[in-house]
Amino acid sequence: MQIRRMTMLYGFCVLSVGFFLDMGACTAVPTELRITSIKQEPYTMSKGTQMEGFCMDLLSEIAKKLGFKYKVQLVKDGSYGRQDESGNWNGMIGEVVRGEADLAIAPLTLTAAREKVVGMSKPFMQTGISILLRKDISEETGFFDFLTPFTAETWVGILIAYLGTAACIFIVTRLSPCEWNQPQSEQNRFSFLHSLWYTAGALTLQGAGPHPRAVSGRVICCSWWIFSIVLLACYFSNLSSSKSSDTTHLTVKGFDDLANQDMIEYGCLAGSSTLAFFKNSNNPVYRRIYEHMERTRSFVSSMDEGVRRAKEGNFAFIGESVSLDLAVARHCELVRAHEVVGMRGYSIAATLGSPLIKNLSVAILQLSEAGELAYLRSKWWASSCMADKAKFSAMQPHSLKGMFLILSLGLGLGALLAVLELTSKSRRSAAEQKKSCCTILTEELSLRLRTNNPNKPQENVDKDKEKA
Repeated sequence: MQIRRMTMLYGFCVLSVGFFLDMGACTAVPTELRITSIKQEPYTMSKGTQMEGFCMDLLSEIAKKLGFKYKVQLVKDGSYGRQDESGNWNGMIGEVVRGEADLAIAPLTLTAAREKVVGMSKPFMQTGISILLRKDISEETGFFDFLTPFTAETWVGILIAYLGTAACIFIVTRLSPCEWNQPQSEQNRFSFLHSLWYTAGALTLQGAGPHPRAVSGRVICCSWWIFSIVLLACYFSNLSSSKSSDTTHLTVKGFDDLANQDMIEYGCLAGSSTLAFFKNSNNPVYRRIYEHMERTRSFVSSMDEGVRRAKEGNFAFIGESVSLDLAVARHCELVRAHEVVGMRGYSIAATLGSPLIKNLSVAILQLSEAGELAYLRSKWWASSCMADKAKFSAMQPHSLKGMFLILSLGLGLGALLAVLELTSKSRRSAAEQKKSCCTILTEELSLRLRTNNPNKPQENVDKDKEKA
């Protein structure tokens, strides 16, 4: 009876241990885990005798949560892991399969083929497939690109301001007595056409004399000069931003554009999951891209080689968007195309059936929920091209409201001064001729705005005839 009870107790203990192992509450973690990784910026990099990078920081945080020690070694053949024709795996996946490493931590894409031979954790980063190009071969230009700094509404506002200023100069110079005190041989200098020419010359910072003599005309001209200087500064600043923007005009926006052109060569990393994506796809566009790469053998042996060839020009490197974003952050002359396809995740690989898998997944989810993964991403993907990455937008009219206000005040003040100048002269003439000021003012306005000689008031014409 006692033997039977001991047997039942032993069986209960065995079942309990198995249950807890299955639930992940207890894991048989070795004293020191053997970690395999691959040298790739910014995931794993050498710093003296130590390793640093995104994956190393991630591994450190996971080790703290799960309480294990580890030793990192770089993969011997420098490969992520692919299966040959005989079914054997190389790279990091091969080392995990053969038991040479307990874990593989790297930008290791989660695929069905790898999931069959190793255990894969929850993804610690999402990525997809995109295209990396040099800016000068990816940007397209149009005939009217010089208009892009301002919106259509802004250009209409500038045109109205130009015509309004020219009209004000024309009217003020006809109203002001200072512009009509020359002999008959000299005509009024500010016809409407000359006012247009003078305003256009000021807009291009070129003198187009003669200049107004009256204070009223000079006030209007000064306000227009201020408006022109600020306008030109805004225009050239925005024009420069539009040319340096990394996503404004791209001739290759996606894989359709890439497949339908033959000017830019393209390729991807040999033996990568990116190549497998195109090889196994039933999409006709992706099949054409794969067939082209196979025919031209335009594969690269490493990420660094792909980035180098893209920088040299006339080559589009197809790779995982996260890695391409890093290249864009490090090399300001590069740009990534808009389209991203084949979304997948980067995972940690462990021996198939290892009890570590579930705990690794839980730790990754906890780090994600705590914002640690986002912090590590911002830490290691910091860009040296922040100004170039600012998205360009054409300047709206409300952005220039201060300039338009100054111009409007100048036009209004100039017109007021012209009326005061004319009124002052009319008062003096009324006192001399013993007429009412209103009568003289009406005659002055009539003579200046409707005369026999459109270039000169009638009063000066009559005086010159008397002199003759």
